[in-house]
Amino acid sequence: MQKIKVNQAVIVEGRYDKIRLESLIDGLIITTDGFGIFKDKEKMRMLRHLAQTRGLLVITDSDSAGFVIRNHLKACIPPQYIKHAYIPEIFGKERRKTERSKEGKLGVEGMSTEVLVECLQRAGIDCGHSAEAHTGDTDEIQKITRADFFRAGLSGKANSSEKRAALLKKLGLPSRMTANALLGVINDYMTQEEFEQFTTR
Repeated sequence: MQKIKVNQAVIVEGRYDKIRLESLIDGLIITTDGFGIFKDKEKMRMLRHLAQTRGLLVITDSDSAGFVIRNHLKACIPPQYIKHAYIPEIFGKERRKTERSKEGKLGVEGMSTEVLVECLQRAGIDCGHSAEAHTGDTDEIQKITRADFFRAGLSGKANSSEKRAALLKKLGLPSRMTANALLGVINDYMTQEEFEQFTTR
């Protein structure tokens, strides 16, 4: 297949994730070297610069370690410069490994081409657009708010966590996501009108 042009710098955890995405993506792919990003001040300085000049697209594994790394990047990079792609929770073992990971979930390197392409598109990757288009003003777009979540029963009610879990499963997103993280992703995935239609089915 023809490679997908990605203008943002794509951030992954390790070299095998990078190798996997290099077969799909025409663009800059950078590894965090796992938890190494916590101590690597030079790399973080580079990521901040790239975030401001071209934007970042983060795609980590759906296990707890992946979320720790993702949340660290969220804390270090202003939200207008960063997009997030989430792989679904699929249990299995990568071919190169002799046994499953600690949580038994496939990582980025173990995802099929179809799944990865869908995840990248859902994240709203730029295909041939400038970094300014990524970081531009989005005030004209009506955002889905916490109040919308409350009205849909996704927060503030006795069964909200079950409703969120069902929505995460329906969207193919990791079950570990918090309500706030889900809200941010939903705004990348759909318009307010689509959200209302989706949650009233």
